[in-house]
Order: sequence, then structure tokens, then C-alpha cells
Amino acid sequence: MPTLEAIESKIKRLQQQAEAIRVKEVSATLDRIVELMRNNEITIADVEAHLGGAKRKGRGGKKAPASTAAVASKYMNPKTGATWSGRGRAPAWIATTKNRDRFLVDGNAESSAAPQVSKAKRGGNYVRGPQPAKYRDPETGATWSGRGRAPAWIANSKDRTKFEIAAANGRAKVTSTRASKKTSAVAKRKGPPKGKQAAKYLNPETGATWSGRGPAPAWLAAAGDRSEFLIRPNGAHKATA
Repeated sequence: MPTLEAIESKIKRLQQQAEAIRVKEVSATLDRIVELMRNNEITIADVEAHLGGAKRKGRGGKKAPASTAAVASKYMNPKTGATWSGRGRAPAWIATTKNRDRFLVDGNAESSAAPQVSKAKRGGNYVRGPQPAKYRDPETGATWSGRGRAPAWIANSKDRTKFEIAAANGRAKVTSTRASKKTSAVAKRKGPPKGKQAAKYLNPETGATWSGRGPAPAWLAAAGDRSEFLIRPNGAHKATA
């Protein structure tokens, strides 16, 4: 049984073949039209005058409305160069595409987003000017504000949340907090530093010392005021009473 990927790949190839055939047929038709125009000495101006002239009549002798001006191309197939104005039946290469923004011709991305911009403006939430980056490509570092035409590295992504900068910062913050808590817990488990410690108390009679850790020696254990045996910074200590 063929997989979904195999079926989609086959559909894509068939669409490309269909588009190539359509382009070839259109090219042949245009060649015939040009040949007829040359044979009959007809110019493009004659055609325009015939289609949009004021003397053109409709059915029943009534004056037909002038034809609308040529519509500019809005979408383009980057592989074949075929274009579509966005009106009428969509060609095969874009008919099944959910996100048509990636086929927009440069200059049409802004006009395509115009209705949404107008709606946001009425709502009072639209902010003009450069916008802060909302998405980032982790591989190249490229960013996108989330407005206008989506760049190629995110246009085909089904889940854009993985590119969100705020989400990435949140994950980094959580990771940093966990690491900090782990370091603190390890530090608590370690307790006081290991190894030989500096002398904190001194017996002036025998010269014996004690660091202050572990069981106190006999000469200090029974002392009522241990401060008398503290080693001073200058090396001096209080004399024993």
C-alpha cells in the first residue's frame, strides 16, 4: 500500500506535468494569434480598441460596458514561472495549496494583508512601523515579526510555536532555574568544606590548637568562655585567667 508521502509526491509530479502542458499549449496558442495578427496587419492597439472602445456593442444592440483593465499577476510558480492573478479558477500548481502566501509576487504581500491591517486598525490594536521579532530560525539566527509574507524557513512549518522567541526564552529561563536549584541542593548536601582547616583556637600553655570542628579538646571543652582562646588576626590572644 503506498504511503501518504508517495501519494503526495505523485500528485506534485502530476501537477507539474499538467502545468508544463498548459504552458506549452498557451505558448502555441499565442504563436498562432501573433501569426494571424501579422498576416492581417493587426496591432495590439487595434485589439485594445476593439475590446475596450466606446463603440463596442453588446447583444441586442445595447452598448456593452468597457472591459476592465488587465489584472496584474498576484501569484507566481517559482519553478515554471507561470503566474495567476488570483481571480477565476486557480491553476493546478496552487489550487491545493493551503498557504498561498509563499507564491505571492513581490509587492503583493503587503496588499494581500491590507484587509487584515484595516480590521486591526479599526480595533485599535495595529501598530505601525518596525515590529519586534517574534520568531527566530535556530539554525541561521534569522528573525520574523509575524507580519507580512512569511520567510521560507517558517512558511511551510505546521507548528510555528517551536520558532517563537518568547517560548525559547521561557524554556531557557526554566532550565536556568532548575540548574540553579540543583546547584543549591548539591551545595547543601556537600556541607562544610572537606580537608584540613585553619586553627581557630590556641592553648597558650601547651601551644595546642583546634579548628572549631569536631569534638572540642579537653583543654577547651570545660572552658566557660572560649573567646579567651580565640586566635587573633595579629597573632595575639587573651591570657588565661
